[in-house]
Amino acid sequence: MADQTIVEALLLGALEGLTEFLPVSSTGHLLLAGHFLGFQSTGKAFEVLIQVGAILAILTVYFGRLWDLFVHLPRSRAAQRFVLGVLVAFLPAAVIGVFAHGFIKAVLFESPMTICIALILGGIVLLWVDRRAEQPIYNDLIDYPLSLCLKIGFFQCLAMIPGTSRSGSTIVGALLMGASKRSAAEFSFFLAMPTMAGAFTFDLIKNWDVLTAADLPIIGAGFIMAFIVGVLVVRSLLDFVSKRGYSMFGWWRIVVGTVGLIALLTVG
Repeated sequence: MADQTIVEALLLGALEGLTEFLPVSSTGHLLLAGHFLGFQSTGKAFEVLIQVGAILAILTVYFGRLWDLFVHLPRSRAAQRFVLGVLVAFLPAAVIGVFAHGFIKAVLFESPMTICIALILGGIVLLWVDRRAEQPIYNDLIDYPLSLCLKIGFFQCLAMIPGTSRSGSTIVGALLMGASKRSAAEFSFFLAMPTMAGAFTFDLIKNWDVLTAADLPIIGAGFIMAFIVGVLVVRSLLDFVSKRGYSMFGWWRIVVGTVGLIALLTVG
């Protein structure tokens, strides 16, 4: 295995951990970076499989809260409603993802131009939503009704277009329907667990026959970096968005998308 390839995997893993929970599209960043680095993964599996590192980052940071939910689940109506709400929000992406998997991987993952446009448009939407001055209706994600969870789940389906952002689409959906900025980000964390675990499992099954032992060091390196950086992001993001909102991430998306478009049009 070439040293340069491992270095690229570490860089892309750090990029995954940095961007997975931010509303900037980790997949879009990974595919654009891989395009310009000339990084090729078997069946585009690397970009999906290293997300398990980000899943473990959430589990690590939220272990105490998850354990508390597990302990109280048999007796607490609030805990039962919350877990059911996360599963309800996960359902639309699970159904559509199964049927659209081939098109997403074969067409959308191979279109850097689409990714750049989605980054820019998503940035504009994020700036607009962040600047709306309406008083939030829901300040605690435990109080989210099932109807709200389902609507957020449909918003999450927009993230099947690389560059849209899973966290970005769920956060925007939650904010538009009256959630506070902090609770929207936190619900996105919890929704990430079944969504990313499902994507990981489905993609692993689909690519099992084409993955080789040579792919394992690259995926492992990306996984480790995604976990380390993901822990740092999860620990700090909620306080950041509570104080400063999401406008910085909107501008981030616009800048990255614009630079990407210019690079594609000039160097290809």
